Amino acid sequence: MGSKPAAANPDDYKLKDTKPQLGERWPHGGIRGGGGWISSDRVTSTYDLVEQMYYLYVRVEKARDLPINPLTASCDPYVEVKLGNYKGKTQHFEKRTYAEWKQVFAFSKEKIQSTVLEVYVKDKDMIARDDYLGKVVFDMNEVPTRVPPDSPLAPQWYRLEDRKGDRKIKGEVMLAVWMGTQADEAFSEAWHSDAATVHGEGVFSVRSKVYVSPKLWYLRVNVIEAHDVESADKSQLPQVFVKAQLGNQILKTKLSPTKTTNPMWNEDLVFVAAEPFEEQLVLTLENKATSKEEIVGRIVLPLTAFEKRLDHRTVHSKWYNLEQFGFAMLEGGQRMELKFSTRIHLRVCLEGGYHVLDESTMYISDQRPTARQLWKKPIGILEIGILSAQGLQGMKTKDGKKTTDAYCVAKYGQKWVRTRTILESFNPKWNEQYTWEVYDPCTVVSLGVFDNSHLGGNGNGGSGKDSRIGKIRIRLSTLETDRIYTHSYPLLVLQPSGLKKTGELQLAFRFTCLSLANMIYLYSQPLLPKMHYQHPLTISQLDTLRYQAMNIVAIRLGRAEPPLRREVVEYMLDVDSHMWSMRRSKANFFRIVSVFTGVISMSKWLGDVSNWKNPVTTLLVHVLFFILVCFPELILPTGFLYMFLIGVWNYRFRPRHPPHMDTKLSWAEAVQPDELDEEFDSFPSSKPQDVTKMRYDRLRSVAGRIQTVVGDIATQGERFQALLSWRDPRASCLFVLLCLVIAVALYVTPFKLVVLGMGLFLLRHPRFRSKMPSAPSNFFRRLPARADSML
Repeated sequence: MGSKPAAANPDDYKLKDTKPQLGERWPHGGIRGGGGWISSDRVTSTYDLVEQMYYLYVRVEKARDLPINPLTASCDPYVEVKLGNYKGKTQHFEKRTYAEWKQVFAFSKEKIQSTVLEVYVKDKDMIARDDYLGKVVFDMNEVPTRVPPDSPLAPQWYRLEDRKGDRKIKGEVMLAVWMGTQADEAFSEAWHSDAATVHGEGVFSVRSKVYVSPKLWYLRVNVIEAHDVESADKSQLPQVFVKAQLGNQILKTKLSPTKTTNPMWNEDLVFVAAEPFEEQLVLTLENKATSKEEIVGRIVLPLTAFEKRLDHRTVHSKWYNLEQFGFAMLEGGQRMELKFSTRIHLRVCLEGGYHVLDESTMYISDQRPTARQLWKKPIGILEIGILSAQGLQGMKTKDGKKTTDAYCVAKYGQKWVRTRTILESFNPKWNEQYTWEVYDPCTVVSLGVFDNSHLGGNGNGGSGKDSRIGKIRIRLSTLETDRIYTHSYPLLVLQPSGLKKTGELQLAFRFTCLSLANMIYLYSQPLLPKMHYQHPLTISQLDTLRYQAMNIVAIRLGRAEPPLRREVVEYMLDVDSHMWSMRRSKANFFRIVSVFTGVISMSKWLGDVSNWKNPVTTLLVHVLFFILVCFPELILPTGFLYMFLIGVWNYRFRPRHPPHMDTKLSWAEAVQPDELDEEFDSFPSSKPQDVTKMRYDRLRSVAGRIQTVVGDIATQGERFQALLSWRDPRASCLFVLLCLVIAVALYVTPFKLVVLGMGLFLLRHPRFRSKMPSAPSNFFRRLPARADSML
């Protein structure tokens, strides 16, 4: 079980501080090239949150005047770049003496074991061995270093040499060779020696990429009414409803309450649409008055025809003529088309004032409305350096041994980033830095690590799904501004076998504030755009629309190159967060208990004071109580001053680290195996009938306890109502008379005296207390409730 490792070493699940060597450090002159042939006075860098990684870059531009093979009378050239044991090849061209490749090769300096770089130009031979055309050799000690933002190194023409390197031969190749870092512009598109074993379509899936979520709109279709609806059966009036479809989304209005040719609905149907608008809105009017549904009319509308609304102003409605289905009776041997047309009255608009939710509001990363005109200026910048991972577990078996091809995905707002894939490494180093604009500090950035299962050479780039290695979330509002955080986060995955630590993710991140005044102002603003409150959607609508939005985002990002696959997008967006889980239910229950811990502690302390457990404390409370009764104007100032002092005192014990995945809070360490098996079950269930029956009975047991608690709460409320409802005439009579006596007594008694008397009564010494319940409590418990009227 997952709880055993926790018992062995609890620190495995905790956040750890790290001290990576961040910033640019150049070998020829200390930090930032202070003394070598490159010098710089810059004090900031766009890559100051990652460790410097050096690469040898080789840009192969083109070749000319290549010799022709006398046997084939042609030349099929390609270039092979060789550095030690690493070889990279360009594609080959057929029957050309002039070829242009424009391809960059990157070799990690850590793995360079040769002092010579060799660039070969060869002639591709489909049958025999490839022919040698020439080579160019570079001494590694003479390779220049380039530091961005310097302009790219200019490529040069090099004459080809023979095998021995003694003489020049026919042909030239244009090359540029330099030493750089991951900050180089060529880095993302380069062929990497780390991925030398990947071929075919898999090459694209190992590169780092930035993705942008599609722009999502809510499409509101207000179906008002229809006129001139006619049924195929002339003997009865139609009873119709409208079915609307946008892509895979299908919604229906209610059935018209009466059979009529002019039905009315005035219902809103809301869809999610993505730019560019590829789908069209299809409306069909269907008659249910007959034994089977009959299509009365149909219309197809492009989304570009609808108005875009930025606020809650009314959009003009419009009548549309429906295309008729079917023809009239045969008359005189000729088929006559219907002369009239059914019309439908619609009010359709694209809502730009909403934020289309594609993730849970608990850890939302963006709250801006769809329409860019409504966006406010950013209040900060978030920079994240994805450094490395440590101690990853083997996710798949290759050649008889466990291996992992890991990459990291980060999502904040509409921007997704994906690092390059590091092949066959349990301790991959990415050292890639990314930046996001921040529009609201009360948002969350999510990072996930995955195993790349699409490195094959077939059309799909591989088979299977990319496995989850772990995920973390960072809430920006918990971060101090302008501070660099360097931490190692545990990667935790809940599997059917239990909780498993799959490794650690090392990050460096910084939240920079651009406007403190705007940030503070945001704390007084609503979390979502105004339209969510002025014209709110129902909870069921939001749930359905969120699922549709996640589906659209997954489809669109899956069409990118390389694709960000559906399983990755769904994991990052927590697509299954709404599913039933006994573990989550327990965790949420204990979260509620934790929230009320302070109230319970305070009531326990007051009970100790009233029972004189500590006479000195009780006497001090008496003194404070007398002061507040005599000077009631001090009550509120004293309360707020007390909270101020508590806040100042707690500042010393404030959290030093941002929050991370808490296994105890998630109830992941003590979870039962069957509960986990249930959590990972599909919906609807795919388990055997006896297992499903057992789980259903367990759920009934839990629901029975909840039902009892809810019933007890309802009983107490109904007893309060019974005080004046005369359900129990004697009890109500007693209470009414008691109210009259108390009202007269309070009229003639000063209020301070009443409060003082009540306080002294509550704080009386235990010697004057009885262990029996008080008279008011006994009276209340005897009041009737409506539980006796329930079946």
